[in-house]
Amino acid sequence: MTSSVAIATPHRTATAVGRRVMEEGGSAVDGALAAAAVLTVVYPHNCALGGDLMALVRDADGVTRAVNATGPAAGLVDVDGLRARHGGVLPVAGIDTVTVPGLVAGWGELYALGGVLPWASLLADAERLAREGFVPTAKLLTAIDEAPAPVLVPDGDGVLRQAALAETFAILRAEGARALYEGPLAARFAAGLEALGSAIRVGDLASFRPSVEEPLRVGFRGVDVLSAGPNCSGVLLLQALAALEAAALDDPLGADAGALAAIFAAGWRQREASLADPRFAPQDLDAWLGQEAISRVATERVLGVEGTRPRPTGDTIALVTRDGEGRAVSLIQSLYWSFGSQLIEPSTGIILQNRGTSFSLDPDHPNVLAPGKRPAHTLMPVMVERDGTLAGVLGTMGGKAQPQIHTQILLRLLAGATPQEAISAPRFTIADTTLTLESDLNPAAATSLHATGTPVIELTPHDEELGHAHAIWGTTSGTDPRADGLPGAG
Repeated sequence: MTSSVAIATPHRTATAVGRRVMEEGGSAVDGALAAAAVLTVVYPHNCALGGDLMALVRDADGVTRAVNATGPAAGLVDVDGLRARHGGVLPVAGIDTVTVPGLVAGWGELYALGGVLPWASLLADAERLAREGFVPTAKLLTAIDEAPAPVLVPDGDGVLRQAALAETFAILRAEGARALYEGPLAARFAAGLEALGSAIRVGDLASFRPSVEEPLRVGFRGVDVLSAGPNCSGVLLLQALAALEAAALDDPLGADAGALAAIFAAGWRQREASLADPRFAPQDLDAWLGQEAISRVATERVLGVEGTRPRPTGDTIALVTRDGEGRAVSLIQSLYWSFGSQLIEPSTGIILQNRGTSFSLDPDHPNVLAPGKRPAHTLMPVMVERDGTLAGVLGTMGGKAQPQIHTQILLRLLAGATPQEAISAPRFTIADTTLTLESDLNPAAATSLHATGTPVIELTPHDEELGHAHAIWGTTSGTDPRADGLPGAG
């Protein structure tokens, strides 16, 4: 590289690995992949090889593509049997929530879009850390302690080693990303899933391919904001920004925070009612981003959503990279809830996601469970362009609150804050019928939110319940003090 690189992730080791890879001549894709692989080892409560991935990838010519590597339900899934077993709502963990893992296939797709260094070299640090072990962060130890049943346990010396996972990485390094979907490793993995009671078979793995799509975009205050389309939740960020423009709020992060929360709540309600896999339930983008929809969201002042479920801490990682050639990646990978399904396939050491819990069992709902269908998804990578040039790369965890977190960070960035200032600033979210805010939130914003009459939960500053966000603005990076990261601007 002849000019600077930038990276931000939620874990110091992953940041250091990704930065080193780019400084040694790797692209933004290489840096993102190396860091993402490390995170599946050192942040396994939030992401693992058994999870999903979405990303935006920008090449040196300024072309941005959206990679959707979210896995579907098994072809043999027995929907009627699940209704009989669980009633109207799927459980939040267990084998019935496991969907086809898309993450590793997503890595392969990213590599094809911009990898420069040898594939095997990008997974080397992850294999070494899985084999030799590492000392878990306090956040990971808390997740381990709070898990309903042991998923991973450090050895007596306090080091967490994952021997089976290390062997899986060795095979992936030697044979490529498709090894998890075709061949001996895939057959062993599928057999292990079946033994756990899953309906997933080797044919489901072999037939899975990520999709590469055009990103959605919307203009906002002199920039274009890009994200991925449904079944991704990126459309909710774009809707919120367009509605914010239409509402012409003077101080959305201050005295008008209650009105901004109402915009977020309107989007949440539409998500709960409509978001689904467009291959099964066509998604009319005008219903999300058309003038009538934006006018409705901008003027509604109803907060709260009935009937949705809270989620435990932990679920997702976001990372962002940019290299000296103008290439960039916003990557989100996850298990959904902390340790996902709470299950690990023992022969491969792969922790399994619980994305299936997002499906509805209501036969009339667009997001109803069906064989081969992807669930409505929370993941949403983000990039920002100004006059066709890359202005920023953003990512956050935070479940269904991701659009809300992104909106607040982007407002601060456009007002002149540095990435670190924008991410470190206190924030708020609305979920179900409750507002959550950090106690050091702008007093005018706190007053506005309390005035809505919606129940409010106050958390201490920099509580990870408000997400782990990361950003690159220009060539400067910022990482969330709510996580365990370290910004890495080259």
